[in-house]
Amino acid sequence: MARRTKEEAQETREQIIDAAELVFHRKGVARSSLNDIAQQAGVTRGAIYWHFKNKQDVFAAMLERHRLPTEALSQRAEDPSESDPLGRFRDLLISVLQRTVRDPGHRRVFEILFYKCEFTDQTDPLMQRVRESFLDGGDKVRRTLLNAVERGQLPATLNLDRAVTQLHVQMTGLLYTWLLLPGSFDLDREAADFVDSYIATLRYCPTIAGEGAHTPPGGLDP
Repeated sequence: MARRTKEEAQETREQIIDAAELVFHRKGVARSSLNDIAQQAGVTRGAIYWHFKNKQDVFAAMLERHRLPTEALSQRAEDPSESDPLGRFRDLLISVLQRTVRDPGHRRVFEILFYKCEFTDQTDPLMQRVRESFLDGGDKVRRTLLNAVERGQLPATLNLDRAVTQLHVQMTGLLYTWLLLPGSFDLDREAADFVDSYIATLRYCPTIAGEGAHTPPGGLDP
């Protein structure tokens, strides 16, 4: 009986997160209330407060749920004992791009982040959560790239700060553009090519790879 009660509580929690995702996407984060989420989920406000402290907490749980499926790949890429950190990192980036195309919920979350998060006094705590997640992601990328340098997969002179910034710019730009104009290119089919172009930049572009930049295929200047 206790196990069933625990399962029911977890189901209710997921139901609330599902509802919040739909409400945030429809109304925008600032204009959404816990009442809206409760009505969408078919539960009381009290049920929401049983699982979450406030709207910011629900928002954070929504982000966390969509991060979890790629966490295993991320951890493998960061692990110093991983024999192919760059390969695992490549798999991770491709997965993020393709999942945005294939998973409607994942796509909704990115649309909420890009288009439905208004910067107001009310949403400032939410934006702080996003900033913290962004910084944490940068740290994970930095550890992964260091692993790849240690394995000789990237130049020892790699400029890590520029490499991390370049990744944020490229991935954010790709996702933003595709969500705005999904018919402009085939993100699902071209995901690997886009990721490989980033990795090539890390290896061949002197301003990021440094003096240890490899010679590109065919001997062309980077």
